[in-house]
Amino acid sequence: MPVRHLSWYMPKRSSKPPRDENVAAFEAMNRLTNSEPPKNPAAVALGRLGGKKGGPARAKSLSKRRRSQIARKAARKRWAS
Repeated sequence: MPVRHLSWYMPKRSSKPPRDENVAAFEAMNRLTNSEPPKNPAAVALGRLGGKKGGPARAKSLSKRRRSQIARKAARKRWAS
């Protein structure tokens, strides 16, 4: 039977250890239970408000030539690998 590479099984380690044992325990429990702390719905709503306005406002302020330059640069980066 072939030996499988277990890189998918072992979690990657951070380059820096947590500053506090309590933080380490909290992060370990979150990883083990696949849970995240609940988000504040009011903060989420405020964040969405700004995000919904920001993209269209920026696109409106850019010229067609500048938008084309940005898109070309993004495409080069995306396909460069």
